[in-house]
Amino acid sequence: MAKKSAGILLFRKNGGQLSVLLVHPGGPFWKNKDAGAWSVPKGEIMEDEDPLERARTEFSEETGQEITGNYIPLAAVTQKGGKKVYCWAVEGNLEASKLSSNTIQIQWPPRSGKMMEIPEVDRWEWFSPEEARIKINPAQVAFIDELEELMNKS
Repeated sequence: MAKKSAGILLFRKNGGQLSVLLVHPGGPFWKNKDAGAWSVPKGEIMEDEDPLERARTEFSEETGQEITGNYIPLAAVTQKGGKKVYCWAVEGNLEASKLSSNTIQIQWPPRSGKMMEIPEVDRWEWFSPEEARIKINPAQVAFIDELEELMNKS
């Protein structure tokens, strides 16, 4: 069965300009990757788990901040590897330089048997929709497109 993840696309409007908060995965594999490597803060949904609760938990783990507000459901996307990602847009404004991530254990180098602790996320940044489309995982561009469409209607 394909994996499923849930995440939150935090957005803010400043003088009519829309910005979205994206996260960059931590660790040696992602160290020198930029375009297409960023993501909404998200994590894997366990069997029988509420996707929105998972999204809220992952946001907290990957930013160090709780987020509340009006959760706007966006259409789910399927990433290249087959993972289905559910996402909610929420308006909010966090100072990216003050965010922090939990850490995880990974085996590095792969199949080496050596474990290392890394931050799950190593960078947080606000981007315009145009910049975000370049930075984000290609399948997740649809979240930005849908959010922009919703903002243009309101």
